[in-house]
Amino acid sequence: MTELIAPHIPVLARQVTEYLGAVAPLRRLLDGTLGNGGHSKMLLARHPELELLGIDRDPDALARAKENLCDFADRCTLLHGEYADMAKLAAAHGWDSADAILLDIGVSSPQLDEAKRGFSWRHDGPLDMRMNREQELTASRVVNFYSEEDLARIFRDYGELPQARKLARALTARRAEKPFAGTAELADFCETVLGRSRPGKLPLPTLVFQALRIEVNSELEQLREGLRAALALLRPGGRLAVITFHSLEDRIVKRFMHEAARECVCPPGLPVCVCGHHAEAVLPVRGVITAEEAELAANRRAASAKLRMMDKL
Repeated sequence: MTELIAPHIPVLARQVTEYLGAVAPLRRLLDGTLGNGGHSKMLLARHPELELLGIDRDPDALARAKENLCDFADRCTLLHGEYADMAKLAAAHGWDSADAILLDIGVSSPQLDEAKRGFSWRHDGPLDMRMNREQELTASRVVNFYSEEDLARIFRDYGELPQARKLARALTARRAEKPFAGTAELADFCETVLGRSRPGKLPLPTLVFQALRIEVNSELEQLREGLRAALALLRPGGRLAVITFHSLEDRIVKRFMHEAARECVCPPGLPVCVCGHHAEAVLPVRGVITAEEAELAANRRAASAKLRMMDKL
């Protein structure tokens, strides 16, 4: 039996359950980032007619979800794969559409807590960071073999580090003497080069590890492809809910949803519309939904969570 690392609390659970539960009819839910299956479990419990197609690229997550969802096994199909491929995976399962799609983006708490996965600099482990351990690219290969230019780009674009170039230069000089092997070693080196963050700011190793994780798992491209796939797979009137945890992800989701809901995407100033674009969706809630005080007190991970939704026309 697979043992859960720790009790997992899905973020924004009430909001996700209520907003997706309001879709009528709600018979097919696709959870593209299944994790432990916490959100899906709540929806399955409330909606006896609901069937779940759960996707995750982490086999360990699928094993945990299988246990967590065992009471609903007859209504669940769990697949190993990437949510960007949801249309192909759904078609193989016999679905040509879904009533609701949920994407909870980013690294999960169990992945962060398990040192051997290498996601967190707070736990010493190998420089891995792969969500799908069948892939070849690891954080070790990025740190020890990427060029200085590519490392600077990753730290700047994915970690939003103002001293990205300085860190990339120092890393390439240091690895020439001895390759980096573990997360604690890399984190200590980053703080030596960049110094410690000011009080109230994210620790700089957090931003470095975020950047490496995004590169290893192609997370932003996966998100862009997944949003397009979700819009195509939703049936008319279906709802997409996306939870993000940092500004890079949220900007992509916000831009995608707002453009999908616009009638015209021509540059400002044109006297007439020439784009031929028509709205494909509406936004049931303007702006972003964040955690309430009670949830923040119980689950600090919810502090950075942002929920956005759109309904397909």
